[in-house]
Amino acid sequence: MISSSDSPVAAQLEAMLADVPNHLSGMLPELSVMGIINWGAAAAMVFGGVVPFIPQYRDIRRSGNTEGFSTFVCLTLLIANILRIMFWFGKHFELPLLAQSIIMVFTMLMMVKLCVQMKNKSEIVASKPHKFTDFDRGHFWQWTDFKSYIQFISLFTAVMALLTFLLLNNIIYVELIGFLAVFAEALLGAPQFYRNFKNKSTQGMSKKMVGFWTCGDIFKTGYFILREAPPQFWICGMLQVSIDISIFVQVFLYRNLPSRAPKFYSS
Repeated sequence: MISSSDSPVAAQLEAMLADVPNHLSGMLPELSVMGIINWGAAAAMVFGGVVPFIPQYRDIRRSGNTEGFSTFVCLTLLIANILRIMFWFGKHFELPLLAQSIIMVFTMLMMVKLCVQMKNKSEIVASKPHKFTDFDRGHFWQWTDFKSYIQFISLFTAVMALLTFLLLNNIIYVELIGFLAVFAEALLGAPQFYRNFKNKSTQGMSKKMVGFWTCGDIFKTGYFILREAPPQFWICGMLQVSIDISIFVQVFLYRNLPSRAPKFYSS
């Protein structure tokens, strides 16, 4: 047998083997119950945001009707999550929240694409085309082609990226976009609330979607508080839960009232 004194390589190998227990003990917290819970909570934050929209997506695809869903919900989440991504460059927060924003952007674009397709198919007589490049404020976010939505989101992202690059060291700007990001997300249910109020009906709106919203927002707000996220996150999270509950109140109030919505309503 070669002793450690006879071979430097053997001595290094012996030292590495002796240090294995220390490495294993450092890994044990990651494999503990709390470690598993933390990983589970992070995964829920990353993918939980898109779950509420699965039943609404399926309802629209099955019925071919977008009447009960406001695409301004998608606009709200697109703006909020793009701003949150920009906020991350100025003030790093947890990566699961960043990943959630990236996934949500693509999810909302999918929702918009489906709504545009179903809206165009449902028209017996094709309406006049409206595009983003028409710069008609009267038809903002009510364009008839999906390309226009991509153009607007691309322009908004480019402008915000440029501003963030130029003002990255300005603490006021960084905190402002952080607040606007979570405040916009807090108002996620506002377009749906207004649509229900205007129609005096919740017909066509997925109750499961709002239920998932409420459960997700309660979980998310608790996550923000426990993980000591920036104050903007949990303050606006509580506002978001309040709006979710208000929509459930509308379901109760309008359950026996006839809908005022036209047969084909432009989202």
